[in-house]
Amino acid sequence: SDLPTGTTNIFGSQAETAWDRGFTGDKSVFVGIIDTGIDVSHPDLKDNIWLNPYDPIDGIDNDGNGYIDDSRGWDFYNYDNSVFDGSSDSYGTHVAGTIGATGRNAIGVAGVNWNISMISAKFLGSGGGFLSGAIQAIDYLTDLKIRHNINIVATNNSWGGGGYSQALHEAILRASKQNI
Repeated sequence: SDLPTGTTNIFGSQAETAWDRGFTGDKSVFVGIIDTGIDVSHPDLKDNIWLNPYDPIDGIDNDGNGYIDDSRGWDFYNYDNSVFDGSSDSYGTHVAGTIGATGRNAIGVAGVNWNISMISAKFLGSGGGFLSGAIQAIDYLTDLKIRHNINIVATNNSWGGGGYSQALHEAILRASKQNI
């Protein structure tokens, strides 16, 4: 077989070829997870979840972005800094695992990038979410890139919703202009 060692699905990404050549990601690359929240203490994810050095938890908005203590990102559903609220955030955790779970650690799964930095921009919860939250989440990540020169290269947006929105389109364009 032409499959890399350990690959069990011929229709998979064949990521093991890259991993075996030492291409496992880079902590200086950031991806925003716009979805439900992320379990930031998950053993396969905790090392790849961003910790905001500009806004330590002290009850003050130290970086002046309008979000007090956004140490791991922001929850636009509950409008607080808790990016994980339990089982209702399982999908965002799953998405983060696919993108950046630590590999070859004998636990859980391996993400496509074993070394990456992920920022949670939660806007979905147990009751769904709002378009305004999605727009705020995109703008939050865009602002982090502008304000702190964080190398945010992409956002994951694996959610659906209503029809076309000019406001959402404009938020996406603002991010795109920053090479996100």
